[in-house]
Amino acid sequence: MKYISFCVPCYNMANYMRKCINSLLVCGEDAEIIIVDDGSTKDNTAEIADEYGKNYPNIVKVIHQENGGHGEAINQGIRNATGLYFKIVDADDWADEASLKRLLEKIKQMHKEKHLIDMLICNYVYEYTDGTKCRVVDYKNVFPVEQEFTFEQSKKFKKSQFITMHSAVYRTKILQEIGLTLPKHTFYVDNIYVYTPLPAVKSFYYIDADLYRYYVGRADQSINESVIMKRIDQHIKVTKIAIEAHNIQEIAARDKKLAKYMTDFVSILMAITSIYLIKIGDADALAKKKDLWQFLKDKDPKLWADCKHKAEGLVATNSKFGMGFCKFIYKVARKVLKFN
Repeated sequence: MKYISFCVPCYNMANYMRKCINSLLVCGEDAEIIIVDDGSTKDNTAEIADEYGKNYPNIVKVIHQENGGHGEAINQGIRNATGLYFKIVDADDWADEASLKRLLEKIKQMHKEKHLIDMLICNYVYEYTDGTKCRVVDYKNVFPVEQEFTFEQSKKFKKSQFITMHSAVYRTKILQEIGLTLPKHTFYVDNIYVYTPLPAVKSFYYIDADLYRYYVGRADQSINESVIMKRIDQHIKVTKIAIEAHNIQEIAARDKKLAKYMTDFVSILMAITSIYLIKIGDADALAKKKDLWQFLKDKDPKLWADCKHKAEGLVATNSKFGMGFCKFIYKVARKVLKFN
């Protein structure tokens, strides 16, 4: 019996992956660790993966694939997962041992009671490369602690407090039954991963434990500001996929709080993508921003209006003053929250 499947996407991660994998081995044979070598060629990622597969044959599965990007690595994890629950841990991040044991014990309890909750949520921690004090993202003000709940019982989220890939643990069956498939050769697909399955989730459970350690600050990291701007077309692609994933008005008819949350989530994606297009600032980038907002309006006029009327909807502006103000707000938020 595998209670949880960990998917560890690896692309030239030889300098980081041992710490990640070692942190997951605390679960022993109650878990499986699916290491997906995504066509690494610049270091010995593949050899390290095979080493773990050889040394821990009852725990570690190794998959070597042609480079397909982060999304395809996760797809492989979902396809091959046999655990009751599924958790992504990027190869340059790691898990807290005590928190991981708490998560595993909860899963074992649910299995014993023959009552599997669809989604488990834990805290995550920003671990900064420059040694800055860690920042914990928790949900104590949003969710009931250590008890089953539905989304209707959730309270107001802060803008910095959305459910992320780092905090989410999905029941594997949910992901497999909806046929979740992330696009190849695309960064930022974690937004699609955490957003798309939500309407299929009927029950939640929040564990107030700082499980996921999110290592932030590497110059080549996908969330680095300069890297994001180079890959802005991929951010646009992910945002459009999220827009098309669901009819939020239909969801609102049965779950108003979930619909509001999903609206807020899309609004944040629109804001993030738009602010980087504003920062790029050339005619092509501003045309892409205009096109993105038109795309949203054409697909869902109600969602477009809702996003425009939120505070973050200010990024839809085309005025020089408005865009300058948006850049100022972004600069302040980045300094305070240190999200990249």
